[in-house]
Amino acid sequence: MAPGDNQEVGASETGARPKGDGRLGLIAAMALVMGNMIGSGVFLLPASLAPYGWNAVIGWVVTTAGAMVLAYVFTRLTTALPDAGTPSGFVSAAFGVVAGFFVSWIYLVSIWTTVATIAVAAVSYLSNIFPALAAGAFRPALAALLLVWLIALVNLRGVRTAGGVQIATLAIKIVPLLMVIVISAALLLYGGAEVTPVDAVPITPVSINAAAALTLWALVGFESASIAAARVRDPAINIPRATLWGTALTGVLYLLVCSAIGLLLPMSVAAASPAPFATFVARYWDGSMAVLVTVCAVVSCIGTLNGWTLLEAEMSRDMASRRLLPRWFAGTDGKGTPRRALLVSTVIATAFVAMNGSRSMQQLFEYLLLLSTSATLWLYLACAAAAWKLRVCRPFALVGGLYALWMLWGAGIGPSGMSFILMAAGLPIWLWTRRER
Repeated sequence: MAPGDNQEVGASETGARPKGDGRLGLIAAMALVMGNMIGSGVFLLPASLAPYGWNAVIGWVVTTAGAMVLAYVFTRLTTALPDAGTPSGFVSAAFGVVAGFFVSWIYLVSIWTTVATIAVAAVSYLSNIFPALAAGAFRPALAALLLVWLIALVNLRGVRTAGGVQIATLAIKIVPLLMVIVISAALLLYGGAEVTPVDAVPITPVSINAAAALTLWALVGFESASIAAARVRDPAINIPRATLWGTALTGVLYLLVCSAIGLLLPMSVAAASPAPFATFVARYWDGSMAVLVTVCAVVSCIGTLNGWTLLEAEMSRDMASRRLLPRWFAGTDGKGTPRRALLVSTVIATAFVAMNGSRSMQQLFEYLLLLSTSATLWLYLACAAAAWKLRVCRPFALVGGLYALWMLWGAGIGPSGMSFILMAAGLPIWLWTRRER
């Protein structure tokens, strides 16, 4: 999410909207949706998806279609309940404040795990320039921890500083994606690479499900315009368009880029690469340009990490202001920075990396990715259930709910079970907050 977009969440739940004309139009809202989705996932996913062959291509199609269905449910809920504010507000309206708390809590957990995952992705690409980062069992995790805290220090300087970093990194992340598309088109037109045969890996429902679970993390964030409803001009018109168009364009872009790398690079090369984009460019164009791709990927990861770090602090502050977390988290400094929420959130994100520090770079990335996706899926499932109960686009709500359940199963019992345990772990926090209330 772009800096500052979550700061009006509390206001939106009471029906208040920012004064003046400083609100997002259609193009800006689409940029918010796409910018929040295009981050670190796409730069490492080709390596994770390479063993699946054409199952990964089908997985991208299924994931994009499922995300479109859920995105439509979010837009209809936003239109039907304009005063609900955040997606957790939809759940509160349907099932009460207790359900709203647990959905808000698990979404906050998903942000913490997202911060950890993005930091690992950034280190993975940095290791392509500095191989020593990947040497040793705990070095990738230690480097990721250092990056998490450096970005936290940037955010401690205030929203203006964090916003400047976000703007500076926004356009750079598109460069490697366009580069891969151009190279792939040239290879397909003039030869120079062999496409992985369809029968290289058997196409099975289980493999498609597993590949789709990995791809979904790259599309998490399509709910951004709904979360920022109070900041969007003509929300009844612009939020549905921005959400649906932004999700569709991002899905198509991901499908083209990741499929090109996964199917044109030899499977063993793609699966073993810590930086598949750089490996692709070096193999089919120029090794010196691969360094540029690596730098762009690292900058993209840092920009995304900066945005989600800001969001984890603002989400905690907003929950505290709505009395879903202890009021202690709502405190801000003279610059309006929720220092307490930011520091506590950074410590928790650090813990997620440290607890899995013995894993290899790729294993660490994939586990955190699936954990983050599973945690977010509970929000999607709850919103689909809320739409069904409130009689809002029921056919789409049913499909979206079944899709979320299918994705939870595809993520595996380990990450999905852990995400449920983490959601249940919010019970003491709720009891503490209820005592304050």
